[in-house]
Amino acid sequence: MGNGRLGAMIYGGVQQERLQLNEGNFWAGAPYDPANPAAYDLYVRARKLILAGNAAEAEKLLQVDGLGKPSGQASYQTIGELVLDFPGGGEAKDYRRSLGLDSAVATTQYTIGDITYTRKIFSSAADQVLVVRLTADKPGRISFRASFSTPNKNSHSGARASELVFTSTGGKHADIQGKVQQETIVRAINDGGAVIGSGSTLTVTDANAVLLLIACRTNYINYHDLSGDPDVLARKDLAATSKSFDQLLADHLADYQPLFSRVQLDLGTTPQAQRPTDERILHFADGNDPALAALEFQYGRYLLISCSRPGGQPATLQGLWNESMNPPWNGKFTVNINTEMNYWPAEKTNLSECTAPLFDLIKDVSVTGQQTAKVMYHAPGWVLHHNTDAWRATAPIDGALFGIWPTGGAWLLTNVWEHYLYTGDIETLRTFYPIFKGSSEFFLATLIEEPVHGWLVTCPSVSPEHGALVAGPTMDESILRDLFAQTAEMAKILGVDDEFRQKVLAARQKLAPFQIGKYGQLQEWLDDIDRETDSHRHLSHLYALFPSNQITAEDPELFAAAKKSLLGRGDAATGWSLAWKMNLWARALDGNHAYVLLSHLLSEPGGDAANGSATGKLQYAGGGTYPNLFDAHPPFQIDGNFGATSGITEMLMQSHEGFIRLLPALPDAWPEGSIQGIVARGGFVIGIQWKDHRLASASLQSRNGQICRIHSAVALQVMDDQGHPVQATKEGEVYSFATAGGRSYTVREGT
Repeated sequence: MGNGRLGAMIYGGVQQERLQLNEGNFWAGAPYDPANPAAYDLYVRARKLILAGNAAEAEKLLQVDGLGKPSGQASYQTIGELVLDFPGGGEAKDYRRSLGLDSAVATTQYTIGDITYTRKIFSSAADQVLVVRLTADKPGRISFRASFSTPNKNSHSGARASELVFTSTGGKHADIQGKVQQETIVRAINDGGAVIGSGSTLTVTDANAVLLLIACRTNYINYHDLSGDPDVLARKDLAATSKSFDQLLADHLADYQPLFSRVQLDLGTTPQAQRPTDERILHFADGNDPALAALEFQYGRYLLISCSRPGGQPATLQGLWNESMNPPWNGKFTVNINTEMNYWPAEKTNLSECTAPLFDLIKDVSVTGQQTAKVMYHAPGWVLHHNTDAWRATAPIDGALFGIWPTGGAWLLTNVWEHYLYTGDIETLRTFYPIFKGSSEFFLATLIEEPVHGWLVTCPSVSPEHGALVAGPTMDESILRDLFAQTAEMAKILGVDDEFRQKVLAARQKLAPFQIGKYGQLQEWLDDIDRETDSHRHLSHLYALFPSNQITAEDPELFAAAKKSLLGRGDAATGWSLAWKMNLWARALDGNHAYVLLSHLLSEPGGDAANGSATGKLQYAGGGTYPNLFDAHPPFQIDGNFGATSGITEMLMQSHEGFIRLLPALPDAWPEGSIQGIVARGGFVIGIQWKDHRLASASLQSRNGQICRIHSAVALQVMDDQGHPVQATKEGEVYSFATAGGRSYTVREGT
């Protein structure tokens, strides 16, 4: 469950229900500045060492004093668990728990004796509370004790009347004492029976039904302001107690369903779809359950709506959900792939609003990144390395081979440009142009000429998490090619900074070009040192194929080189890497290979993960999917879920080449189906129906009235929403026709 800020994991026990709670602003530590003045001179020395071929000495030089101070970032924290203990015993039968993706309501139901018990739970964005309703089909049978459990030693709970109140403070970060305070209030509203608060327990006896409203707030206002009052804010949320359950549910659905229902996907169904989800995962590779792929697609959209809403934090490595005070990788924002992957589905699956928290983060790090640029590089503009946190730290962390990578902020900015391409939102360009310019200014000041060709390269840097410190890894050069092109085009659109625009374009021309190595592969580095087969999880040099559009089928030589590199990486991987490969194979126009990656994603996890569900603890696993459809990167990262949703979309529609491809990577496993409501660049809402692996028809709604261009190897016929033919011109295999904003069009194969 999640409303973008307030999240819960629901375990569905019979004798004990556990609701593990998260509030997106509850982090360790307090505002801090990690910019390290000692780094600048070391970077100057490291550049010389790297260019002289002594990367090992450069790494040794930078391993300690070349990083930020502290050299790690703050952790996202759990609130803890609300535990409901039910008295008595008896064997439960007819047990069923479910999550309705179309309603964002979780339901647990079972029968003990002759009484059927039902719990319904949702996290309301409309009312900013978690709502729990407990009912039985006979009166006076709802009794339980409610209390809090938490790994946080700096916490306190107390109960009185019909309220249970729990307060705590986030843990330390390095030597910085935690200063984020939270307050969680559980209010019980009973129909019959009694509610008594005493000590640290809320006791409900003999009620006909009980409504629990859970409000949670922190003092976190933003990355430099902790002046909020959690009690005042939480009690304001509890104004929802004036509403009935039916009204709370109606308001929740009125908020959630308009977002979720924008897109429908039908890949066909079989009897397998009636089995429990965990069993379906075990058998997906059998090829008899196309509806599970559609469920995975919609689950990713559900998760994005649930963990990324305007005003909240962006999706972390685990979205909104985390059970620990010290989660894997601190549960942060890892921007050398994972945070970007979280938002790959947003624009194309019609959830543009969900990017707002990410855009807010970009604004923040463009401010804090100025200090890092100034202190650590003696450069103008701003920079962000491979991680950030709630305090928007931007210095390199963890170690030289992970952290000395300066293009994280530039990659994040491509999300803003993509938003413009999908929406045509000029105001977003006006807001973000100074931020694009600041990032470009940093690189114009810090790029150096490599000595052989005079190419402009980053140095020191890495190809994320793979290999040694280098100059000009292919990923960096590709990201900067996008940054400079986007900055220049924004300046042109807005009619500003022509001199700076020309400077950026000139620098772009001097960036290191793509190179094809001795195996026919796209080189990952300036030097041809790739191995022909390399199972490393990162596919950084293939950024240009996806998510960028710098390598396409329009350039057969580079296209083939990218595919050669992709083959060399193999299919086995951790969860998020499987999802990236799935997107890459879709961009390579190989739907059957993309489907192989989806089958690896929708498979039973390795290790002891299957045993983990009994304890509620996620265990080590090497990819696959847990019974609740979470991506099983060890132990869990949500980017695999978002990447899968993106990959399925890319298999069915692509628009990155300046035209739309319909069914560009349709696998043999999906001979017929339909998708409605996905979005193409240019502001076109797309619907596609296909049968016998061929396009039956497509619908396009034009939001912005732009020229629509569709690639097709067969003749196309276009009709407007009045049934009149629309003139389309043909150039090669691309058909172009004019559209009017707000109008709809139908496309079919024709003569």
